[in-house]
Amino acid sequence: MGSTVLSLRIDSELLDRLKGHAAKRGMSVQDYVVRTLIREDFDERFKTAVEVTQKFYGEGAEPEPPGAAPAPLDQVRPSAGIA
Repeated sequence: MGSTVLSLRIDSELLDRLKGHAAKRGMSVQDYVVRTLIREDFDERFKTAVEVTQKFYGEGAEPEPPGAAPAPLDQVRPSAGIA
């Protein structure tokens, strides 16, 4: 994977806040911003995956309450296999 330069023009107050956040984590501002963007990208991809799963299983699919009758054998719950 290659890298590319991205130049940003940001407000000085925002830069000061970014410097503070980065310093708290012992990171450079560049590393902090890149890590934040990666996390945001992951969050978006995870949200999309959840939405696709909900469409597949149907909206509002809720786990069964304790003591409820089991689902029919030909129906799989979204939480199947998750403890």
